[in-house]
Amino acid sequence: MKTKSLYLAVALGMMLGFGSCSLDVVPSDELNSEVLLGSSDGAKCVMDGCYAMLKDEVEFLGYSSGNCYARHYFQLAEFPADNICLSAHTTDPLYEATAYMMNDGLKNVGTLWMVGYKIIYMTNTVIETLKEDNPDTKQLLGEAYFMRGLMHLHMVTLYAKPYSYGRDNLGVPLRISTNSSVTVRNPVGDVYDQIVLDLRKAADLMGKSRSNAGYPSKEAALGLLSRVYLYMEKYDECIAAVDEALNGATPDSKLEHGADYAAYFANAKTSKETLFCIAHETTDDRGQSSIGSMFLKDGIGWGEIYPSNPLMYLYERYPSDLRYTEFLVPQYKAGSSDTYIYFPDPESISEESGSVLLKAKVTDDGAGNYSFKQGGTTYNVEKRKINGEGKADDSGEYFEYYVNYGGKDLQARIAPEMVLRTGFSYPMIFVNKFSYQDGNPMLSSPVICRWAEVILNRAEAYARSGQDAKALDDVNVIRARANIPDEGMFAAGKMHGYDNVLDVVLDERRMELAFEGHRMFDVYRNKRDMDRRYPGAQPWKIHKWDQEPHIVYPIPNNEWTVSGIPQNPGY
Repeated sequence: MKTKSLYLAVALGMMLGFGSCSLDVVPSDELNSEVLLGSSDGAKCVMDGCYAMLKDEVEFLGYSSGNCYARHYFQLAEFPADNICLSAHTTDPLYEATAYMMNDGLKNVGTLWMVGYKIIYMTNTVIETLKEDNPDTKQLLGEAYFMRGLMHLHMVTLYAKPYSYGRDNLGVPLRISTNSSVTVRNPVGDVYDQIVLDLRKAADLMGKSRSNAGYPSKEAALGLLSRVYLYMEKYDECIAAVDEALNGATPDSKLEHGADYAAYFANAKTSKETLFCIAHETTDDRGQSSIGSMFLKDGIGWGEIYPSNPLMYLYERYPSDLRYTEFLVPQYKAGSSDTYIYFPDPESISEESGSVLLKAKVTDDGAGNYSFKQGGTTYNVEKRKINGEGKADDSGEYFEYYVNYGGKDLQARIAPEMVLRTGFSYPMIFVNKFSYQDGNPMLSSPVICRWAEVILNRAEAYARSGQDAKALDDVNVIRARANIPDEGMFAAGKMHGYDNVLDVVLDERRMELAFEGHRMFDVYRNKRDMDRRYPGAQPWKIHKWDQEPHIVYPIPNNEWTVSGIPQNPGY
């Protein structure tokens, strides 16, 4: 028989350090399990404790500063993907995730697992205590099912292979009761099946959120359920979940527009577009340890993570794209009117340590043809059409720049002269999706699920089930909101050179949901390789979906050595 899990055998008393209970309702000298779970106020205290644990700093292996579930989750979910450029090596354990050098002793890997299963334990105490037919606690019971489903989803997507690789692969421990006497890794399929049951139950029990988007609702449960169905390749069920969530409303009516969209992430907690977020208050400002600190430097912050070249090329197809103009902050060199070419140094390209970027001032012959001089040699910049050269459909032309330098054909970018990060060679392009709540550059309420994702979930499900026109309609809703002009919309005879609708949807997901923790899952669950051959301190490498063992994180050392559950292959 397996022994208890070090993390899963959590005493009820551990909840008390994470709750946000009002002592006017539950006096501290009476704060015990009977009081906590014997009333709606007590159940509310436990659930509020779950939400607090998502944002609170916790101690793990002697670390506490910056050791926060929200920060670790968004970094572990986003940084191994191809949307980001790491501008330098760092001692923060985020580097190992970014470079696919993870190990089972990292504090981010262990903290995420520990907090995730503590929250699951807490939700189980509520589920085992409250009655479904009690109208006073029905919403809270639904919240418990929602959070149990969400935490299991985070665990199984980070620590196990995608569902599309097989239902019988090793998943994660499935906890649906407070009994933690035996710990095993349940199959991936079993974990997903339970997540569906939990979210369905949550949707049936809940109505509107009991406050801001930091508390889940029926719509939030259905929105997250649509993601789960998409990952399970149950496309009809995904479409049905989105339709049920919309409840007759148009997709466009669920989105923010114009200035409200530009300010969306600063106001995510109270926005109609947000289905669920990790709500932060002014007192939750983590400063240099916040999620936003890696993306932005504005008086404070490290500002070390920038958009990748491939992502920038997607955004730059339409300069009016609000996702380009509002959420990215390029640092152009003051007083300069020069145009430069930026491309990787062919001598520095490495599968271990990334590449260095070179730059040179370019001249324009007046017809859009660029050239530059380097070491006494003149180089012509090649402008290549990338969206279907020779196809009958020539609506909209997308180009990329290349230069033959040092005997290698290298993708390049043409841009105004930019500020380079001090001591490094990468142009600084900040991202503000995790910033400016209440005007604070390091404060946000990071979004777990929002309507734009849900609409794109349905778009992908439509594309996968052969309903191309409906898929493109959903994509166009997102593009129109982003201020893409009419000529940038898609239709059956207007594919802008794309070979298929699925690729259209995946590129739209990439642009709309960039940095929000979706891209790694979207690439690997679709059995596609992660191509990271672009400038940055991350390895210059293609990570093969069927060969790279580190597309999943290791089971933490303090877990598998105590409970005896098997470690993931490759660790």
